[in-house]
Amino acid sequence: MNNISLLTTEKSNPKTHQIDEMSITEILKVMNEEDQTIALAVQRVLPKVEEVIKKVVTAFQNEGRLFYVGAGTSGRIGILDAVECPPTFSTSPDLVQALLAGGEDAMFRAAEGAEDDEALGATDLKKLAPTSRDVVIGIAASGRTPYVIGALKYANQCGLTTVSLTSNENSILSDYASIQIEVITGPEILTGSTRLRAATAHKMILNMISTTSMIKMGKVYKNFMVDLNASNYKLKERAKKIVCSATNVDYSTAEAVLDETGYNVKLAIVMILTNEDKAEALKLISKSNGFVRQATKLSNHERG
Repeated sequence: MNNISLLTTEKSNPKTHQIDEMSITEILKVMNEEDQTIALAVQRVLPKVEEVIKKVVTAFQNEGRLFYVGAGTSGRIGILDAVECPPTFSTSPDLVQALLAGGEDAMFRAAEGAEDDEALGATDLKKLAPTSRDVVIGIAASGRTPYVIGALKYANQCGLTTVSLTSNENSILSDYASIQIEVITGPEILTGSTRLRAATAHKMILNMISTTSMIKMGKVYKNFMVDLNASNYKLKERAKKIVCSATNVDYSTAEAVLDETGYNVKLAIVMILTNEDKAEALKLISKSNGFVRQATKLSNHERG
């Protein structure tokens, strides 16, 4: 669809035709009302999101990677999700990566022209040496961004699993993806400003993809981030709280075991729950592929 005026995301929202005359209270009310529709739009595409997550988990299990590709707000959302994976889950920065049209500088200063360069999208992805083990998610509210299309075209040539994340039905981008997520959020309160509802929906979906994939890789026990990278005071205190909550030990015990493990939260938890020493707990974690529950079941000293 080359005529962007026909896109759902470019249509005028009848509820806000007089927004320039509304009071602040009225503007906030209509924004809030419109935002309440986002979660329902996401709910409708959950089967597609699940399909993507299964592909991402398979990729991670086979030393593959996840790439996000986008321009403008879409690209920045990809970066936000990617950069949080190492501190939250202690993953390599290479595992989840994001490409933004215009490069890193475009994160802070808009480089709108870069999104129209289809060849650039392919070139940027090529630099990451993608393989058939990887997954690439192209993000574009309009579903027609040339930079993203170029990346997906190149990804298809390399045999990657390709995913489109858009907010328009039957988008051009979806034609180049093996899995299509079209989350229809409708006209924005400011006509065409997809940094609003469309972007929020996309952020919610990326949250689901990365978080659920990491859970299925054993990086969560109960609802605790057991692969947390405790790299500062706040995170070290969070690590202690996690160990206390997950094992029912007191603060000083959690602190002592974490000191012994170099603040490896998962290792500390397994040591406490199994009454094993550090070396044996590491073996249990390895045998269980990083899953705490399975590691405790493998131990002969599991706490009752």
